[in-house]
Amino acid sequence: MSLFSSFDASASALTTNRLRMDIISSNIANANTTRGEYVNGQWQPYRRKMAVIEPGTSSSFDNFLQAAIGQTGGVQVNGVRVTAIVPDQTPFKSVYDPTNPDANARGYVQMPNVDMLKEMVDLMQTTRAYDSNVTAINAAKAMALKALEIGK
Repeated sequence: MSLFSSFDASASALTTNRLRMDIISSNIANANTTRGEYVNGQWQPYRRKMAVIEPGTSSSFDNFLQAAIGQTGGVQVNGVRVTAIVPDQTPFKSVYDPTNPDANARGYVQMPNVDMLKEMVDLMQTTRAYDSNVTAINAAKAMALKALEIGK
């Protein structure tokens, strides 16, 4: 384990959380977009997007070498990463608005499947995770600086 592995793990979490915030802000911005995607000759409402997050593996040569010769249990996990951005498959909301140009013959408009309450909760969770990783980086930096002071 190197001195900078904690920095690497927190940095990957910061990058992941920043991407999650971008996705959430896109969802909030398109919460009323009735023409999000053109499919089979018809406009579909914007579909909520979600990030798929998985543990990231350390890509250092030493980790792969140790795993290959069987001296460790496997490749070291270090941080997280976004592996995909997938659409949420929940059904669209139908709202009665006969004046809307996107209304069907019965006067209903299909609205995006974005729930503002859920998006705000996700945004708060992501913001707190981002802040905690900034705190972890600052703590690791402070420990490294104190370790350097030992030699004085």
